[in-house]
Amino acid sequence: MQENKREEFLKQYWTAVLGQRADQLPLFFKEDACIRWHNTREQFTVAEFIRANCEYPGEWAGEAERLETVGECSIMAVHVHTKDGSLSFHVVSFIRMKDDLISELDEYWGDDGPVPGWRKEKQIGILFP
Repeated sequence: MQENKREEFLKQYWTAVLGQRADQLPLFFKEDACIRWHNTREQFTVAEFIRANCEYPGEWAGEAERLETVGECSIMAVHVHTKDGSLSFHVVSFIRMKDDLISELDEYWGDDGPVPGWRKEKQIGILFP
């Protein structure tokens, strides 16, 4: 897949994820794709992933912040948050594609939060926008 087509495909994928669009999500995956959430050590089939994503409580929004492609692997950084602002995460997705569809998806989720007290006490680092 050409790089600009891949970028558009992956942006559309994340739009479907954030919108919890169960009817659209299967169109992005190979039937036998493997999805892993490393923070919780879970592995899903496509159907299980769609269910986990679309049945997750809350209304979600977000934006892709970065996309890099290295060979056959695309790496995306996405800010995901609830529409009411009560929860916020950053996710890094490693995406492998085959036949122009996602065949493997490895994700790492991190909770957004304040600077830990011990770093504030040491007065190291600065906040960036």
